[in-house]
Amino acid sequence: MKIPEEAPDWITIDWHQIPMSENIPNVVQKANKEYLYWDKIKYIAPEGVKKEHLWALIKTIRELNMRPIPLSNGKGNPFKFWLPNSALEYLHEIDQDAGGIIVTENPSIYASEKKLYLMKSIVEEAIASSQIEGAVTTRQVAKEMLQTGRKPKDRSEQMVYNNYLTISKIKSFIGQPLSDKLLKDLQGSMTKDTLDNPDHSGRFRHGDDEPISIYNYEGDVMHTPPPAEHIEALVDDLCSFANKTGGEFIHPVIKAIILHFWLAYIHPFNDGNGRTARALFYWYMLKNKYWLFEYLSISRVIVKARTQYYRSFLYSEIDNGDMTYFILFHLRAISAALKDLKRYIERKQTELSHAAIQWKSYQTLNYRQKDVLRKALENKGLTFALKSHMQKYNVVHQTARTDFLELCEAGLFRRFKQGNKHFFIPAEDLDKKLI
Repeated sequence: MKIPEEAPDWITIDWHQIPMSENIPNVVQKANKEYLYWDKIKYIAPEGVKKEHLWALIKTIRELNMRPIPLSNGKGNPFKFWLPNSALEYLHEIDQDAGGIIVTENPSIYASEKKLYLMKSIVEEAIASSQIEGAVTTRQVAKEMLQTGRKPKDRSEQMVYNNYLTISKIKSFIGQPLSDKLLKDLQGSMTKDTLDNPDHSGRFRHGDDEPISIYNYEGDVMHTPPPAEHIEALVDDLCSFANKTGGEFIHPVIKAIILHFWLAYIHPFNDGNGRTARALFYWYMLKNKYWLFEYLSISRVIVKARTQYYRSFLYSEIDNGDMTYFILFHLRAISAALKDLKRYIERKQTELSHAAIQWKSYQTLNYRQKDVLRKALENKGLTFALKSHMQKYNVVHQTARTDFLELCEAGLFRRFKQGNKHFFIPAEDLDKKLI
């Protein structure tokens, strides 16, 4: 990705010289709804209007609506943000859906699928967040590793595994205030056994560490984090911002996105900053009772739009600290993740309603057993192991064993032994028995 073109100095431009044009209000509205940067705005200036003048007008409107935050760039200027109407629309959607999207017409369907989808979303988030940071593995291989419980084979798989464990336990941290210790714990958990220098895990950058810069594929410097000697003070400001209650209200979703940006900007660690920043986002959302975010994989959306993700960060840094670019990108990503969840719930409602009709004789089956039966029907000849069952549904050995023994007693599965391990295969006439 190339470094975005530097915008003209809008302050020195006299936008009062803009000729009257009936198209200008529409162009300004479009530019602010999509929150375009100079590299796009320069192509949409109406005929007879200089692109520099249009940019000055748009920037003036934006600056008049900005709200500063206590994070400064390297030049001492504060970062700030504006919430245009498009952002407010996204926030309204999130507030509505986050409270009731998983409420279905059939509460029993919800109860049976809730835990299953939670496990699925954590797996997807772990894979995607690791891929953003360079993990080279397929979703299929990564899912197989996590679901079977086998040990990671290489650094990429270890990244996914660490991400999975960290996200799985992040809910246990929400009672804590944000602190440098919590950030170090998150990064240490994310980077275990993946760093060239293991000493970099669980600690901030030191002054004697090699200086860090972020480069693009062409070798251009995209971002230079603050010097190591400033990290402790900047992290203290970050924690104070996260823990502050009262005062001027900032919507929790916006605040969570700001925390994500802030940590990535500071880059307090030698590695693992992106993964830690995304974990911090989830921590803050769950802390503020946005329970639905436990079921969302934002990184799965981001990984499909990696260039836009990085560009939104760059725009925010180079355009006078305007974090709105980064905020709007994330609001769009959250909206897309919510739509994915809606589609999943609708599909599962249909599937489970059909299953409820088919499986009238097996009403006592739990959600894990029903899911196993669905997989058996969809994949003829599939063999099931206790270890993979334990990993996928986060249950102990005895629970997994009971699940399959009950299916065997019902004549739906049969058990066989290979070495010291027990395996289970579906009955040959499973589909007929479930009618």
